[in-house]
Formats: sequence, C-alpha cells, structure tokens
Amino acid sequence: MKRFVMGLGALAFAALLIGALLEPLPVSVDLRAAVTNNMASSGVEHPVTAVLLNFRGYDTLLEIAVLLLALIVILAVGIDTASDQPRTVNPILQTLARVAAPLVIVVAVYLLWAGAFRPGGAFQAGAVLAAAAVLLHLTGLLPSWQVPTRTLRWGLTAGFLIFLAVAAGLLSQGALLHYPPAQAGMLILLIEAGLTISLGLILAGLFLLLSREPGDDA
Repeated sequence: MKRFVMGLGALAFAALLIGALLEPLPVSVDLRAAVTNNMASSGVEHPVTAVLLNFRGYDTLLEIAVLLLALIVILAVGIDTASDQPRTVNPILQTLARVAAPLVIVVAVYLLWAGAFRPGGAFQAGAVLAAAAVLLHLTGLLPSWQVPTRTLRWGLTAGFLIFLAVAAGLLSQGALLHYPPAQAGMLILLIEAGLTISLGLILAGLFLLLSREPGDDA
C-alpha cells in the first residue's frame, strides 16, 4: 500500500511538472534600459556588478548565506572520508604549485579590482583563490581541514557579516541595501573585498573538508 501511494504521488508530481514545462513562457521583461538609466548612481561602471551588488544586492546576500550554510552542514554532519593510504608527493609538481599560487592570488586581486568596470568581481576572485588552495592541497602543500580554527571561522563568515552589517546600516535609507550614490562605490568595494576572502575559503572548504585525512587540523 505504501509503495502504491508513493508511486501515485510520483506520477502526480511528474504530471504537474510536465504541465508546467508545456505551459507557455511569460513575456520576458527587458530591464537593460532600467539598469543603464541608473548606472550613474550604482557606484560602479559594469552593469553586472551593479545588478549583483546594488540593484538586487539582497539576492546576492542570500546566495552567500546558502554557500555558508552548505559548509556548516558539512561540518555538522562530519562526513568521514579519511584514508590511511599515504599520499605520493611529487617534488616537481610542488615546485610548480609554489610558483603558480602567488600568480593565482595576483589574478584574484585583479578580478576583484576589475569587477567595478569590467567582467570580474568577488565571485570570480573567490573561485580563483579556492582553486589556488585546491592546487596546493593536491600537491601536498596544504593539509585538508578537520575542524576550522577560530581565525578560519572568522574568515569564512567575514564576507557575509560585512555584507549584513552594511545592509543593516543602510536601513535608515528606507530600503535594504539602498546605497547613497556618493558612498556606493566604496561600500561595494568593501563588501566585495570581504566576499572574495570568504568565498575563497568557503569554496576551498567544500573540497578540503571532504578530503580530510587523519591528523589534519586547520
């Protein structure tokens, strides 16, 4: 009986899903003109950054919260993927990783700075930083994470906390994340700098926590 009910529910869900897919799409709304007309007050010169950090900044704030929550869940669940197999270390790869890591950090800083006027920003810069951490880990130069230390926890949450503090401070303007035009650029840069560090650590943590080994601690 239970299997019958579950099967019937699955069929009903599939029918609803198919019906939704066959339903005509709503008329798309073109917001390019609205974004262009408000670029002067956005604090940046690139429309994507203006949308992500200004015009719909609350959405980006929630995206950061979701990523942070995913990492917290991994810590809470305590997935055990430890292996007793010794890792083979290649000195040539380690040397190349030592050379590449500083260059990757420079690229991340550039992407953060460039986001104000061309493609780039905190998400791209954070992803590049995370890639550097994963590279160092795969070459045996960076241990995996077991339990993040207090300093690392502050780094993981700094971007979200800065974003939240700016949002709370701007409530006096009458709307969430409604930047004063004169301070918009500075506030967005502050938020993106914090997000770059936190996103880099969060994305790296999603990998390093799942590849932890006996005796590792961070």
